[in-house]
Amino acid sequence: MGTPHRFCDVRNLTETLAEPLGPEDQTVQSMADVSPTKWHRAHVTWFFEEFVLGPTIESYGVFHPQYSYLFNSYYEAVGPRHPRARRGAVSRPTVDDVTAYRRAVDVAMIDMLDAGVDDEVAALVELGLHHEQQHQELLLMDAKHVLSQSVLDPVYRKGGAPNPHDDRPVGWIEHDGGLVEIGAEEHAFAYDNELPRHRVHLEPFALADRPVTCGEWLEFIDDGGYERPELWLSDGWAEVCAGTFDAPMYWRDDGDWSVFTLHGRVPLDPQEPVCHVSYYEADAFAQWAGARLPTEAEWEVVASQYTDGPDFDTERLHPVAAGPEPEFFGRVWEWTSSSYSPYPGFRPGPGAIGEYNGKFMVGQQVLRGGCCATPPGHIRSTYRNFFPPPARWAFSGLRLARD
Repeated sequence: MGTPHRFCDVRNLTETLAEPLGPEDQTVQSMADVSPTKWHRAHVTWFFEEFVLGPTIESYGVFHPQYSYLFNSYYEAVGPRHPRARRGAVSRPTVDDVTAYRRAVDVAMIDMLDAGVDDEVAALVELGLHHEQQHQELLLMDAKHVLSQSVLDPVYRKGGAPNPHDDRPVGWIEHDGGLVEIGAEEHAFAYDNELPRHRVHLEPFALADRPVTCGEWLEFIDDGGYERPELWLSDGWAEVCAGTFDAPMYWRDDGDWSVFTLHGRVPLDPQEPVCHVSYYEADAFAQWAGARLPTEAEWEVVASQYTDGPDFDTERLHPVAAGPEPEFFGRVWEWTSSSYSPYPGFRPGPGAIGEYNGKFMVGQQVLRGGCCATPPGHIRSTYRNFFPPPARWAFSGLRLARD
């Protein structure tokens, strides 16, 4: 539940993640899908003000009457909002102003939580904390895209020691199929798109016990993977022909391959999971490998048997190589072949909060597993992330399946 201690932990992590970024870094919007760090910090604060403090405390006065317009993301029921693609054009409020906004809302929230709240308000606070954790990951992936625009290859934060690992061939986890249950249990926190729990019939299949690696992706490139239309979905091949795709995002070939990370530009490690590939690229690789992408039900029913993954580490915000045992969490978000659609029996909640997920259930693909930038306590086997098929700036990779 939304205790003062948990509230402070989540809020403080956002500031820890923003701290290495100067004011200039925090105001840049490098493409329409990216939001400035300053906006993320303010938006998650507005969420608490709009959905928790305002409706709960009769005497609460908003910090600034125009902040709802500036920092509302997509909640139509709340009112008009600043265009997403122009968030980087807003120089005021300043970074310092946003810091003051966060502090004021934090004080009001902690006072409210210390006084005690009912179950309905506590559930809204918990939703707000998970919402902020989502934006902590978005903050990092957006900041990475912003920093990558500089020829200086800037370092967000110095990384830790290299990750020792051995070259490990992929193994396969067999599943007999049949009638299985997927979706979240009612007693634990889950987003509405993870509900209701329901039954799915699966044919027998096998799932790789680790994600696809950079070394395997290099083999795909060397075998003309980006030059063979027979491997690609039509829309994906159009992206290739337009010059959008010829290697994973942030890769560069200067005689030797390197990759831009939040720790600067580093030599490509062939054993690390490939990252920043689109759904189209993931599907083409699977075709090339004589396999396919798993459905989200296949992924969940196998992954739910495993829990371990690398710990969230602000000193290593980059995917690490898989260990000797099967692993499913905390390296890269893994594309599935499942379109982002409602589960049977799904109903969005009432009011503006009901806009959180349901209205985006078209034209997107589901990803599973969490990544190196997913904050602690925010990874679970039922979590349904989603992005459009061409998207690459998320920490997205893939795991193979076969019949």
